[in-house]
Amino acid sequence: MKFAAKMEKLKVETAFEMMAKAKKLEAEGKKIIHLEIGEPDFDTPRNIKEAAKKALDAGQTHYGPSAGLPEHRQAIAQYYSQQIGVQYGPENVVVTPGAKPIMSFAITALLEEGDECLVPDPGFPIYQSMVKFNGGVPVPLPLRESNDFRLDVNELKSKITKKTKLIIINSPHNPTGGILTRDDLKAVADIAVNNNIPVLADEIYDRMIYEGQFESIAQFPGMKDLTIILNGYSKTYAMTGWRVGYGLMPVELVGHMAQLMTNINSCTATFSQIACIEALKGPQDEVTAMMTEFKKRRDFIVDRINRIPKLSCRKPAGAFYIFVNIKQTGMDSRKFTDFLLNDCGICALAGANFGAEGEGYVRFSYANTIENLAEAADRIEKALSRK
Repeated sequence: MKFAAKMEKLKVETAFEMMAKAKKLEAEGKKIIHLEIGEPDFDTPRNIKEAAKKALDAGQTHYGPSAGLPEHRQAIAQYYSQQIGVQYGPENVVVTPGAKPIMSFAITALLEEGDECLVPDPGFPIYQSMVKFNGGVPVPLPLRESNDFRLDVNELKSKITKKTKLIIINSPHNPTGGILTRDDLKAVADIAVNNNIPVLADEIYDRMIYEGQFESIAQFPGMKDLTIILNGYSKTYAMTGWRVGYGLMPVELVGHMAQLMTNINSCTATFSQIACIEALKGPQDEVTAMMTEFKKRRDFIVDRINRIPKLSCRKPAGAFYIFVNIKQTGMDSRKFTDFLLNDCGICALAGANFGAEGEGYVRFSYANTIENLAEAADRIEKALSRK
């Protein structure tokens, strides 16, 4: 077969590549501690699973509307209106199988060949991948440790051109766990409004904040009409395998998103959507308990890593990742992850996989037990002492 040249522009998530390497070593009998995957290690809350079972028994196994079940869209609109104080209706909501389609559909709908899109660097690698696949030009927006992995507003302004058609932000942030402050978001909002540039706000970690409260860029004047919010159930409710995400956006974009859904996915599974309504409206006890445990793990691993010679990391304000500075080891990030896997039995992700600014760092997910995190730190410290 002869494949289209654009297929070369697609990249894979390195977490899945590294996990495959680790699984191969495990098959050979080596014990691997998995710190690579961005997935809660908790089970989906019981009430959500029960809602799905009831929906299946009730025959909710057929096609639904491409944009999502009306009652689900209504529940999402109500939830977000309460969360951020901006009034949304079901007409502003599109439900998709996972949150990534919101990203790819927004990029598809907004970018022409050669258009520029500002993307965080380091940042989720699929942003750049999808921009390139759609013929756009990703323009990296550096997030530096010296600035708590927040963007530099003046630097953002300097990168705006007549070709800029989209800005992507992610807060809380993957891979650093950093959070954009209210002032940061207000500055981005001012730039977006003044230049009439849409913003894709990836808010998938909105409930995973350890201090303070969540802020959305959609809260600022003029931004409801320029913001595409990306969110879903994978992280907050430990529902990665359920594949349900959603977006909130201006009404005129909803129609295009629904068309893309019709052409590509038809619809999102009905019984899964009914379970998601229960996620939003039902008890939140298990979510609260999960976040309490994540905070304990964060505090533990940050303290433990900072006691290892040649390593350091800042305490993340959100998500469940630490972005460890490895520059004193003399290894680049890919060499260091190979060292971790082969010498320490630890699977992690190279910072360079998240962009040029990620070089010199490694991402650890602390979605693992404190016992495993402690053993991982002990292995690293012991192996580094032999270097």
